[in-house]
Amino acid sequence: MVDIDLIFKIAAIGIIVSVLNQLLIRSGREEQGMLLTLAGLVVVLSMIVVQISDLFATVKSVFGL
Repeated sequence: MVDIDLIFKIAAIGIIVSVLNQLLIRSGREEQGMLLTLAGLVVVLSMIVVQISDLFATVKSVFGL
């Protein structure tokens, strides 16, 4: 079961990255805004990979593989 805190963390990261990206774009630093967006994506994906790993472990134990 997905913990609601994980969803809130992902949403918070998305909001923060979006605001900072807009600030960087408006100040003429598009490249740094893109790097910030990619860094946010990597952080969120690393959080999700842990959950997917737990899902596979649970499926493996349920089916006895």
